[in-house]
Amino acid sequence: MKGKSFFRTIQVKLVIIYLLLILVAMQLIGVYFISTVKNSLIESFTNNLKEQADILSKFAAPSLSPKLEADSDSSENTTETLSLVVRNLFSISGAEVQVLDSNGKIVATSQQMQQSDIGKKNNELAVSRALQNIRDNEEEIIDEDNMHKKMIAQPVVLNEKVVGAVYIVASMNDLYDTVNRVNQIFFSGTLIALGLTGVLGVLLAHTITSPIQGLTKQAEAVAEGKFDFQVPVLGDDEIGRLSMAFNDMTIRLKDALSVNEEENEKLASILSNMSDGVVAADEHGKIIVWNRRALELLDVRSCEGYELPTLLGLSEQKLQELQQGRGQTLLLDRGQDVEHVSDEEGDVLRVTFTPIHRRDKGITGTIAVLQDVTEQEKLEHSRRQFVANVSHELRTPLTTIKSYAEALNDGALEERELSSRFVGVISNETERMIRLVTDLLHLSRLDSNQAPLRRRQTNVHDMLDEVADRFSFQLRQKSIKATVRVDSGLQDAWLDRDQIDQVLDNLISNAIKYTLDGGKIELTARKQQSSGTMAISVKDTGIGIPKKDLSRIFDRFYRVDKARSRNMGGTGLGLSIAREIVKAHGGSIALDSELNEGTTVTFTLPLLQEGGEIA
Repeated sequence: MKGKSFFRTIQVKLVIIYLLLILVAMQLIGVYFISTVKNSLIESFTNNLKEQADILSKFAAPSLSPKLEADSDSSENTTETLSLVVRNLFSISGAEVQVLDSNGKIVATSQQMQQSDIGKKNNELAVSRALQNIRDNEEEIIDEDNMHKKMIAQPVVLNEKVVGAVYIVASMNDLYDTVNRVNQIFFSGTLIALGLTGVLGVLLAHTITSPIQGLTKQAEAVAEGKFDFQVPVLGDDEIGRLSMAFNDMTIRLKDALSVNEEENEKLASILSNMSDGVVAADEHGKIIVWNRRALELLDVRSCEGYELPTLLGLSEQKLQELQQGRGQTLLLDRGQDVEHVSDEEGDVLRVTFTPIHRRDKGITGTIAVLQDVTEQEKLEHSRRQFVANVSHELRTPLTTIKSYAEALNDGALEERELSSRFVGVISNETERMIRLVTDLLHLSRLDSNQAPLRRRQTNVHDMLDEVADRFSFQLRQKSIKATVRVDSGLQDAWLDRDQIDQVLDNLISNAIKYTLDGGKIELTARKQQSSGTMAISVKDTGIGIPKKDLSRIFDRFYRVDKARSRNMGGTGLGLSIAREIVKAHGGSIALDSELNEGTTVTFTLPLLQEGGEIA
């Protein structure tokens, strides 16, 4: 693997390219040069042979004249002279030279071993062509010993008549040896050039690849998040400008990532500290982002692996409908779609769906914002119920007043006894409306903190005794026995006497109303050392309250037995006012009851000294 990766490097590729270029160039040059040298040598060699053949043909022309042939003695002398000249003057590097007469017979030869061939006929085609006065008779042949030879045959002309021919066969070994030596020299030069090119190629490639390697290392460092190093700029060429551009890109990327990390930290901080839950899903509905509040609202440990419809308990069709528009809102009650929320229901979540749009791709995800609107829904329900209750409470006496007023107007006013009773009913209903409006105003002042506490030092025992005295007449009417008990360590308390009296009056009045004749009512005050508070209890032996009504007993206008409570003159706001007064004092109120056994209402108040310090 290392070998393969080595040959894939730019440096090796550049060196190989240089070597291939040099090799191809040298080969092309070598082929052209050697071919030119070889052709030049062959041409020079051939021309030299032709010149010698021309000289020899001119020299031999008189000797081959037909007149001399007729004179045998002269002919022999001439032949010997011609042979001597051929052997001595025209013997060139082992070349075979023959002088032929007009019949193609050998007259003279340069080879001693071929002297016996004199007088024999040379049947070579070139000789026949030369005797026919054809001058271009040359041929390169290879003999049995694989020797290159050049053959030339030229006519011998005397007085424009062919009297013979000159036949030369010369060895070309020296010429080809010269060509081979040139080849060897060129091959050696090619090897030396390739070696030098390889060394120079490595050096040159290193100057190119070294900055690229630096860029590669820096790119790897940038990929690992290291932005502190800079690539050295070694020149003003393309690689240098690339290095400068890379350094500038690194700086910008570092700044961009810093800004991105800062924004991500801000986003993560915002998401983690939001009072609303946020859940984001991709285009397939798979949860990809969520915050801690979303886990709390959905009561899950993690949203990883969930899909949005499964997490929220929605069908795919319902989710697609919600994704069609922007800001679609849905109320969920423990994963169920709800339209009406009552106090008995669990936590209610308002889920706002916002699709994520990407250009040319449509919806690529969904963001769901979760809000806990349990209290808001309960308050809204209470408001609606409050308005309905107020309307009902006011409509009943108004209807009664209207009907009795109409009766009086229709003639009942003339009957004194009947009119007096009607006027009494109207007066009672008016008083009832006044009490209702007064209680509503009182509640409104408590809700808006417009009923400031006027604390003063109060003796707890005296306060409870006075409450019992105020209701002594009602107690005697129903033969109810009332007792007051106060801890010996509990003397004075700082509180708003008027408002606490109102709380006690309401509790004693309720106890008397719902306690049968001959029952008992007990007022108890005790000091709680551990919490520094005072607990006041009103306990009766009345009819009690069913368990199902205990959780709503302090709600406004809530009555266990509505008809009976209204007939007794109650407005349904007494316990609500008591709770608000106790809360204004910094305390709490609770009710414990068993049906047909009795009820105990206990409220606690902090024991404060003058100046607001805890006693």
